[in-house]
Amino acid sequence: MDMKKRVSLELRHRSPTEVQELVLDNCRSGEGKIEGITEEFSNLELLSLINVGLTSVADIPKLDKLKKLELSDNRISGGLEVLAERLVNLTHLNLSGNKFKDISTLEPLKKLPQLKSLDLFNCEVTNLADYRESIFKLLPQLTYLDGYDIDDCEASDSDGEGDGVEDEDDEGLEGESEDFEEEEEEDEEDVVAEEEDDDDDSNDEEEGEVNGDVDSEDDDEEDDDDDDEDSSPAKGEKRKREPENEEEDDDDDEDDD
Repeated sequence: MDMKKRVSLELRHRSPTEVQELVLDNCRSGEGKIEGITEEFSNLELLSLINVGLTSVADIPKLDKLKKLELSDNRISGGLEVLAERLVNLTHLNLSGNKFKDISTLEPLKKLPQLKSLDLFNCEVTNLADYRESIFKLLPQLTYLDGYDIDDCEASDSDGEGDGVEDEDDEGLEGESEDFEEEEEEDEEDVVAEEEDDDDDSNDEEEGEVNGDVDSEDDDEEDDDDDDEDSSPAKGEKRKREPENEEEDDDDDEDDD
């Protein structure tokens, strides 16, 4: 996705003046230049352009409120003068994974009086002798270089990251975590309810089977009764034949007389 289109998507129907954070990581820049970002983003405090194929920052607009700029994993090798001219309140700058070879290419950063943190991980300049001492000497306003101060003390989260910007992100993550936990609890309750329903259904089935057995026994008893009833007429017929035999006996007696 090209950078201009990504900027449009990130706006989400907002005006540029409403945006305080703009993350465009992994999109593609045209001809290695910044596109789609204008001075209309006047309230922007964080701009992230990680791995977008930049070779130059010459087209970055004037953003007086910008405090944190992420430019890691690009192909920038110089031209930092524009940052000092247009980002006067910059406090955190990440240039890790770029093409800086000499200390001199970083001299323009001297004109950023608010700069507190600079990252140059995986840049060739870090292989120079006395690299850290030279950078702290060149940029006395720096507090942290590659995450450590001049005494090799690691930066705390609050010092090493943007002023309040990450705090808001952390709060958002905590809120998401709480929502996730609530969803998990709801899911567990649903599972329990389903298991209870299944138990009820199984109980109903067992009761149905028992009732079915009882009904079948009742049916068997009824069948036996029917058989008994069917056999009773035969007995009745025999009783009807008995009077006929008596009449025959009377006739025999008369003949004898």
